Amino acid sequence: MAKAFIFPGQGSQAVGMGKALYDAFQPSRAVFAEIDEALSQPLSTLMFEGPEAELTLTANAQPALMAVSLAAIRALESECGLDLARDATFVAGHSLGEYSALASAGALTISDTARLLRIRGDAMQKAVPVGEGAMAALLGADLDQARAIAEEAAATGVCQVANDNGGGQVVLSGAKGAIEKAIDIAKEKGIKRAVLLPVSAPFHCALMQPAADAMREALAGAAIVAPCVPVVANVTAQPTQDPEAIRRLLVEQVTGAVRWRECVAFMADHGVTKFVECGSGKVLAGLLKRIAPQAAGLSVGAPADFDAYRAFA
Repeated sequence: MAKAFIFPGQGSQAVGMGKALYDAFQPSRAVFAEIDEALSQPLSTLMFEGPEAELTLTANAQPALMAVSLAAIRALESECGLDLARDATFVAGHSLGEYSALASAGALTISDTARLLRIRGDAMQKAVPVGEGAMAALLGADLDQARAIAEEAAATGVCQVANDNGGGQVVLSGAKGAIEKAIDIAKEKGIKRAVLLPVSAPFHCALMQPAADAMREALAGAAIVAPCVPVVANVTAQPTQDPEAIRRLLVEQVTGAVRWRECVAFMADHGVTKFVECGSGKVLAGLLKRIAPQAAGLSVGAPADFDAYRAFA
């Protein structure tokens, strides 16, 4: 029974996340301490106690979500005997979760991952002035429909597919006016629902080019080694273990679409029957049911999930 380990992206954060792991397991405490030190910030305190508005800031949410994912992985290693090189066929993560996947597989150190995600979060927030960009979810739309809507709306400004999440959920990103136009077009075309998302910037579109430039510079100096298990990349939906390809793909990811549906489908098509979501929330396990209903999914983000993991594994 082949397994993949998958890692959530922004939107899965919540005050209190990771606290139970911190309280229960020394290896998890070590992860939080390492990230706090790397960022010269008590990020763990913000995660455990809030305030929510500060945790939700992109520059905090990105390393915080990675922290919970790595705290879960380290606890699974110590408590359940997890060995990713032995037990996983692939790893993958949604947007910032790709960094969590790479860190879990040893391609990046936890400290370097935290620093890169802080740079990424800051750069993404600064790339577009607040109020000038937007994102919208099209529910009940397939990728071809979403692309056609984005292409028509792009006459008024940047409008691109940002996330293909599967199960008829596609997210568009771009200039605020163009996204509002896309919502109108979607309604005219009979799309089930088209709604603005409560995000602080238009992620994964051409407006993020300044952030991509910042990440190209940051990643150029980062130590990346071959991960112990192939990482299925967001922008290609294909596996890689090549450090230079990983470096390039992480830059492309900033402006490119997250091809999550295709990533999961690729893994399922290559023998994966069990997906373990590591970190905060259960978003990816929910998407899995719509992309690969024949596969089984489990979310692990707290000690209470460990017995279920032992049975699942």
